[in-house]
Amino acid sequence: MSLDKVLAISGKPGLYQLKNRTRNGFLATSLLDGKTINVGGHHNVSLLSEIAIYTLKEEVPLREVFKLIFEKESGKETISHKASKDELEEFIFTILPEYDEDRVYASDIKKIVQWYNILVKSGLTDFSKAEEEPTESEKEKAPVKELKETKKTTPKTTANKTAQSSAKASSAKKGGPSRSASSKKV
Repeated sequence: MSLDKVLAISGKPGLYQLKNRTRNGFLATSLLDGKTINVGGHHNVSLLSEIAIYTLKEEVPLREVFKLIFEKESGKETISHKASKDELEEFIFTILPEYDEDRVYASDIKKIVQWYNILVKSGLTDFSKAEEEPTESEKEKAPVKELKETKKTTPKTTANKTAQSSAKASSAKKGGPSRSASSKKV
């Protein structure tokens, strides 16, 4: 399983695996204890595949950071997220030397380390993209859907209908024949 189905839920410890949708949200299973919870719309949920880390040049997707940690640690767990601030900053500097120290806080590094360790313990070490985006040449080869022209109609005015219905109502009161205001006498 890739990171596209792994969630971080604010206010809830650890990571969760997306299971299926419900009427009011979705079901997720904790990677820490295996319990299933119902996550509603009032929770702030982040997919790990959508998170990126600030560097001095660009934003690096979290999956790339996890790949670097995985390679450095040879697929094993890394330092504890409870390490000191200096140890955490030194660790992230060895993994991602160009990370932006002003925008990446120690609390962010703690989350990265904790999440990585949870994923390794759970055996979720596929840090590749789930679906590759098509290249420019593949986009050009894709068939282009032609749009059919729809017949444009002019909206009918309600003023004419209102005049017709009031004429019918007034002639019905007088007992005369029901004629519309726009009909001609012959």
